[in-house]
Amino acid sequence: MQTIEMTVRASEPSQRTAARIAGFLYLFLMVTGVFAEFYARGSLIVPGDAAQTARNIAASERLFRIGTVSDLITFAGDAILVWALYVVLKPVNGNVALLAAFLRIAECAILGVITLNDFVVLRLLSGTNYLRAFETQQLQGLARLFVGVQADGYRIGIVFFGLGSTVFSYLWLESRYIPRGFAAFGILASLLVAAGVLAIMVFPGLAPVVTPAYYVPIMIFEIALGLWLLVKGIQAPVIE
Repeated sequence: MQTIEMTVRASEPSQRTAARIAGFLYLFLMVTGVFAEFYARGSLIVPGDAAQTARNIAASERLFRIGTVSDLITFAGDAILVWALYVVLKPVNGNVALLAAFLRIAECAILGVITLNDFVVLRLLSGTNYLRAFETQQLQGLARLFVGVQADGYRIGIVFFGLGSTVFSYLWLESRYIPRGFAAFGILASLLVAAGVLAIMVFPGLAPVVTPAYYVPIMIFEIALGLWLLVKGIQAPVIE
């Protein structure tokens, strides 16, 4: 009779704590990120209309600033999330976990830096004396330019997010801390993010179709993973 040896990959208390932190952050940062991008920013920016966009931002400056702060909270929280994921998944493969962490930290750094564009927009629309050398339409056009640069920088950061998320999802697959089919879906959704954003960079006209196609799967994965980690945490899997 053939004997099958089975071992258990034990999870340390620090891993279990980090998993709960990661679960909370996945859900919390989803709220702050969606608020910043789809409400605070999305309700003010009018595609193809620099003048109306400028008027909206000037009239709702506080909302625009709250959106910027919400973005910064999201990016800082992402860095903590990366740390938590690294703690959980380092025992699976330390080198691969480090690669995933580097990719995600690059994302956080890029997104943090491009937030400076928001403050440039506010300065351009502030009506300060030194701006009287410019015509109103010039200031509105420049403000819209920096809004667009911020969006382009955001896409660059999202490429690193997609790659880092792919690697972390691979580690989830190997760890068996979550169902393997769930982790496989995470790999697919993460790759779709990176591929979708790169496709938009080459073919900007595809953005209205491609953006929802990659946003929805990754949102489903991150919300579900957040709930799983927060409610169930990680369990020591039996490995054959």
